Amino acid sequence: MPQLAFDIGFFAELPKIQPPVRKGVLDAWEKFNRLSLDQLFKDAGLKLESLTNPKDKQIRTIRIDQFWRGVVLAPTTGDTFVLLRVMQHDKAIAWARKQKSTINTVTRAVEIRDAATLDEITPAYERVAQASPKARLFEKFSDGDLSALGIDAETLRQARSLVDKEQLEVFAPLLPQDQREVLQYLAEGCTVEEVWQDIVAPALQAATQPVDTQDFETAIRHSRARIALVTASEELRDILEKPFAAWRVFLHPSQRKVAYRASYSGPAQVAGGPGTGKTVVALHRVKHLLGHLRDGDRILLTTYTNALVNALRAGLESLVEDPELRARVDISTVDGFASRVVAEVPDAVVLRPLQYNEEESRWAKAAEATGFDGSAQFLAQEYRHVVLAQDIRTIAAYEAADRRGRGSRLTAAERPLVWETVERFTADLAADGARTWLQTCAEAARLLAEKGPRYRHVVVDEAQDLHPAQWRLLRAAAPARPDDLFVAGDPHQRIYDSKVSLKSLGIKVTGRSVKLRKNYRSTQEILRWSTALLIGRPIAQLEDDGRNETLLGYRSALHGDGPAVHSATTEEAELDALVAQVKAWLDAGVGAGEIGVSARFKRTGSKAVARLKDAGIPAETLRTTDTAKEPTAVQVGTMHSFKGLEFRCVAVVGVTGEALPFPKAVTPPEVDAKQHETDLLSERCLLFVACTRARDSLYVSWSGEPSPFLREAGV
Repeated sequence: MPQLAFDIGFFAELPKIQPPVRKGVLDAWEKFNRLSLDQLFKDAGLKLESLTNPKDKQIRTIRIDQFWRGVVLAPTTGDTFVLLRVMQHDKAIAWARKQKSTINTVTRAVEIRDAATLDEITPAYERVAQASPKARLFEKFSDGDLSALGIDAETLRQARSLVDKEQLEVFAPLLPQDQREVLQYLAEGCTVEEVWQDIVAPALQAATQPVDTQDFETAIRHSRARIALVTASEELRDILEKPFAAWRVFLHPSQRKVAYRASYSGPAQVAGGPGTGKTVVALHRVKHLLGHLRDGDRILLTTYTNALVNALRAGLESLVEDPELRARVDISTVDGFASRVVAEVPDAVVLRPLQYNEEESRWAKAAEATGFDGSAQFLAQEYRHVVLAQDIRTIAAYEAADRRGRGSRLTAAERPLVWETVERFTADLAADGARTWLQTCAEAARLLAEKGPRYRHVVVDEAQDLHPAQWRLLRAAAPARPDDLFVAGDPHQRIYDSKVSLKSLGIKVTGRSVKLRKNYRSTQEILRWSTALLIGRPIAQLEDDGRNETLLGYRSALHGDGPAVHSATTEEAELDALVAQVKAWLDAGVGAGEIGVSARFKRTGSKAVARLKDAGIPAETLRTTDTAKEPTAVQVGTMHSFKGLEFRCVAVVGVTGEALPFPKAVTPPEVDAKQHETDLLSERCLLFVACTRARDSLYVSWSGEPSPFLREAGV
């Protein structure tokens, strides 16, 4: 029976398609399921038409409605068709005529390329290359190497005509996806072996027979990273009604290889920049582990903030339909898990969590009591980065503590007074029935070390911001066995200054660490603009193996307009411009709930909500407790609260020199020069995180003097 599958290119454009057109897609899919092959070609309503002068006779169009058409791959053999794009009538015809379908002889996957445009521009680039004094871009790679990576003769000719990465950017959107990725990785400095491991090997299909380049029926089933076979109308209806959510659970072969590996011999880590799918991989890993749990075993899925907890819960519900299976997964923040462990102790006294803005004043009070004449800020950081980080409990241990990484000198003679102040601080907290969150984590880790683990598996998302005290808790939460910990994180998004060495905490991921390089969220234009904020800054890896993390090979297959920036003279004028931008997105068909507005401070966000509402635009402060329903209003929140989330369109407002870097968030260099640099990097990462929440459109604005981060990035 005929069926209509869906290409990843259709999913990428789906959020831009209006609901009536999506309904037409569902109707077309149902016709493919209902009619015979002969009836499909004769159906007057579907109009499965061939094209005039096409590059590929297997590329046809179908009618979605009076003004929209779908472009389909209609192989001459088999009965599976693939919907490639849905576009306005004339654009669909023009695009379809240029496309050519082939089967990759290495990966056995279906490929689509803009053959007409490639044929048109390649000769011109070949002439430029012949006259250029530059070396060819892929000169050091042999034809054999490129062929082994799946580069076919047509793409090889085009690759040999290029002399720099800027030229590759012109060709990239026109090339078959896998071949495009191979060339982009190589151009960024990756080796043939790395490209094979990241792109080719995960996509390989076990087969003993040579590739049949005419067998599209088999090739379509080998292309599950880009072609989805939907089997039920309810499933398709859900995808069409929630297109943005559907995109987030699409697995690339490199992701699938990590998520569904049968077993890891110990803790495993997946790293990668924003939008590379780390959270999606973590969720699929939970799904895999659920299929192998023994009676009584449970899984802890944990992260940093409540907003992310709710996003994880919603994501798991979309992946695991069985509520009884989902009930075997506890989803919470690390701090929330720590609170539960401590509260379960018989006769436990519930202590009030210390608010962040209370801590420094309490340190000042303790210092006054002991006569310590240093700053409260120094004491707070010493407690966080030395005492709690190294789980120090006695003065002897503190006197012997390793303070490398601290930029403030402390003589042996000064340490006893610091320790006395620490003891005074903690005693005053206990007397007032309060404790810090990190104290709670440290206590919970101690309790689990005494009583034993709670979970068979622990899966951690947004791992880069966890403190060593939190890592000790997670290490104690599961027994040291295969598949005990699965860690997903990105040091480039470290915004809470929690540098950590997993190895020193007994979490050794060497040999079980994978890096994802392909961004699935933002367009290449947004990505290039955002990464300029961090280029050249040293970012420490979680493994702490002496190397810095890099954005080498970090790219997106999506393309669109570059970010828009706006400079206003006053905050009022900036808010007016924000209203105009949000209206433009809404007029273009973007749903209000697909728009995010991010600011450094809550007060800026509150002003944005009020101004949007005054203009008749539904807006609300970002929800952190209720994610059962898709938002129907513009979501406004701080940059910190946007961590781990994504939106189709994002406005980052208030990016002024007074806000980023925020002086109160940056340690003065005279207090600690190293901490000063670390704090500046955290502020820079915060802006990077906010900008990389955007998928299709990014808008950045400020009033008065812009942030120096923008100037340094060339804005």
